[in-house]
Amino acid sequence: MYAEKGNHIITAATEHKAILDTCKRLEHEGTRVTYLPVQQNGLVDLQQLKDAITDKTILVSIMYAQNEIGVVQPIAEIGKIAKERGVLVHTDGTQAAGKIPVNVIKDNIDLMSLSAHKMYGPKGVGALYVRRRNPRVQLTAQMDGGGHERGMRSGTLNVPSIVGFGEACALGKAEMAEEAKRLEYLRDKMKDRLLASLDEVYINGTMEHRLPNNLNISFAYVEGESLLMGIKRYRGFKRFGLHLGDAGTILCIESSGRGRRFGPLFDPVRSGPV
Repeated sequence: MYAEKGNHIITAATEHKAILDTCKRLEHEGTRVTYLPVQQNGLVDLQQLKDAITDKTILVSIMYAQNEIGVVQPIAEIGKIAKERGVLVHTDGTQAAGKIPVNVIKDNIDLMSLSAHKMYGPKGVGALYVRRRNPRVQLTAQMDGGGHERGMRSGTLNVPSIVGFGEACALGKAEMAEEAKRLEYLRDKMKDRLLASLDEVYINGTMEHRLPNNLNISFAYVEGESLLMGIKRYRGFKRFGLHLGDAGTILCIESSGRGRRFGPLFDPVRSGPV
């Protein structure tokens, strides 16, 4: 039914490859996709979003929290803009759920994808929130044969993983506020030490709207690979997980494509973010 209305999708250039690669595939099938750039603070420009919506737009997909620089997008405002034009809103909530409060009603979300392993649940299990009213979202079956999951995805359910996912959600909700304070303290302590001790250190993305567990920084005039090799020589850093890009693109020599996707957020003379 949505294909009858239009064939235009809006997303952000900074999305995870799970979204970007899907959009690329849809483009090959005739869908028109608009990739919104982000501002220097890492956030989508809401006026650009308004201008990008046309009568043929059927979906806006913007991730709740960016998986590399950690900025939290204004999803409620994005959802309001989309609803005023009768457009559905999907958000990749994988990085946000369990770390910050997420409310699909208040945030005007119609569809939200989640993954258990990002909140210490089992790997290989996820969830898709689908709005049932105002509006009711109608999805084509992903696969046929049994009518499971209200006809959206047939197949025997992986009950142990689903139970584990549910328990991870319950624990995440119970411990979220306290854990966020602890992580914010550690994050800000590290940030302040780095800024006070070194020159040409830059914070990537806004600190005002950011996940409590994320600090993304660049060091000017230092090659990212050389920086990592040097850091790993020090014993104190053996407990740290250090990388130049997200796990979804770690095998790609271009890393996450951050220079193209984040635009002015990254200066070519700086290292890759760590």
